[in-house]
Amino acid sequence: MDYSTLKSLEPSEFEDAAGGYRTLGDMASQAKDDIEQQVTAGMRKSLKGDAVDEAVRKLQKLAANFHYTQVECALITTALNSLAYELRAAKNKLDVAVEDAAAAQFTVDSDGSVSYPPAGDKVDGKVPEGGTVKGSARESTGNPIDPAGDAKDTANALERQASNLDDNPNHGRALAIANRIAQAVHQATRADEKWAPELRKLKADDDLDVAAEDWADAKRDMGGVRRGANVYLDAIKAPFKDSNPEENATWWKGLSKNEQDALLALDPAGIGKRDGLPAAVRDEANRTVLAETRAKLSLKLDELDKKEPANSQQKWERVITAQNLKGIDAIQRRFERTGEDGLPEAYLLGFSPEGRGRAIVANGNPDDADHIAVYTPGTESSLANSDGDINRGVNLWKTSQHLTDQKVSTVTWIGYDAPQKLFPNATQDNYADGAVDAYGQFIDGLNAANKSGSDAHITAIAHSYGTTVIGAAAEDGDLGVDDIVFAGSPGARVDNAADLDVSKGHVWNEHAKGDDRVNGFGRFFHGGGVSAVDPTDPIFGANQMATDTEGHSGYWDYDDDKNAPSLSIKNQGWVIVGDYGKVELKPRDDGSLLPVDWREPGNWDI
Repeated sequence: MDYSTLKSLEPSEFEDAAGGYRTLGDMASQAKDDIEQQVTAGMRKSLKGDAVDEAVRKLQKLAANFHYTQVECALITTALNSLAYELRAAKNKLDVAVEDAAAAQFTVDSDGSVSYPPAGDKVDGKVPEGGTVKGSARESTGNPIDPAGDAKDTANALERQASNLDDNPNHGRALAIANRIAQAVHQATRADEKWAPELRKLKADDDLDVAAEDWADAKRDMGGVRRGANVYLDAIKAPFKDSNPEENATWWKGLSKNEQDALLALDPAGIGKRDGLPAAVRDEANRTVLAETRAKLSLKLDELDKKEPANSQQKWERVITAQNLKGIDAIQRRFERTGEDGLPEAYLLGFSPEGRGRAIVANGNPDDADHIAVYTPGTESSLANSDGDINRGVNLWKTSQHLTDQKVSTVTWIGYDAPQKLFPNATQDNYADGAVDAYGQFIDGLNAANKSGSDAHITAIAHSYGTTVIGAAAEDGDLGVDDIVFAGSPGARVDNAADLDVSKGHVWNEHAKGDDRVNGFGRFFHGGGVSAVDPTDPIFGANQMATDTEGHSGYWDYDDDKNAPSLSIKNQGWVIVGDYGKVELKPRDDGSLLPVDWREPGNWDI
């Protein structure tokens, strides 16, 4: 790029182009949402059968095309905005230099050189003549024999000394301006040279099938644009290093649309896990991470399958890779069920394949909900085994939403590394301790993002070892929920319901017939004896809800054919919607239903 090109350059033209791509990306995003939330949802709502399943699969492929288009357009938008940002900085530097030249009555020629008039004290009876100087950017070339740049510094010093020795004082001023012009042109040239190849890379295959290779390419594109946009990203106000969900929410609202789009395009993993941000934002970010992760794992699985005979390490890698893909498929199946029996759209509030994996899936937007239930599973829960736990969240929504005219959102929170074996893992507290911060941040994030704030009614529902997580979180500080429901609890790590950080009368417990997994063994060993009181014991002080299911895993049974919930899950539903008087309680041996003082004034805050 030369002086004349930069002088006539309008960075806004690149921003206008970025705006066009953003509009195209928004259209693709809307088309994707229409397919998933209206077209396929409408089909699921009124039709059933293999033909519908096949039609939905084809529509999902089309939605994947629009999703891929959205992601690539966002990268192009950010790349163009970054280019415009860097060019504008160079152009502003040039314009200021040219203005300074005009103020000094110098002339800037078409090649960027600066002409200056005669000036100074007479020498041999003549005023020193004017002249023309050509500037230099004088940037370090990274010469290995001059790593400290000392030679450049010396050259600059010698140039200044030579300028000062000139009889015409305008010489030094003109040279300084010419150098600034050269630096501006060099800065613009470097921006152009950096972004031209990156923008050329942002193209897709000409077929309609978004394959794993396409998403892998999108991931590489993201990395390239992110490296190039470091200057642009540095200008975006970053959140505090240890910001809490409320601070995250305030930070996000304070960003411009371009800044938000840039962060979503270049750091979806970071945005997707930031508690306090809107559910729609986290969902968009996490779905990109999900698609790119699925592509990476699929390609890895194909590569491992080609290695025969595989060694033990490769066999283990294949098992883990296949298991994570199984979990991703479970999340995708939930997306495809939107509309089924009125099921609302799903929001992916958290996802990661690291460790045992993370999968946080909401049914309905929790930001708009009056009632939110967060279900925390226990032993053996993981990304790979998420299908059943995601379905429990679905059943909770179907049950509770039919009990109220207000909006309900239910969340499956697989946000911690749960113990994978009953013994000895589930008898240890370290898994629960490791979940405390993540659980607390998530609940605080729901309150921060919800439009009614802390007025939203939140119920913590936990199964098996998940009840230990809730107990540990309550011990650690403000739990941030209004009601707690335990199901199949081996012990909540506290001795009394009063220690669970909710109002009196708002701790509920279910223990089904035949749930022997937590009888004796679990409670005896659990927590190294930290919890001596069984949640079913009257001394614990929980409201014992009636159940009609059997065993350790039936608390969320729902008869889809009859569209009828079990009593076990229906009682949970009444708690979720805050209609406590309709909860059916379990009689005790003496015929009593509740703690003696449960219904006394002031003890049951609804």
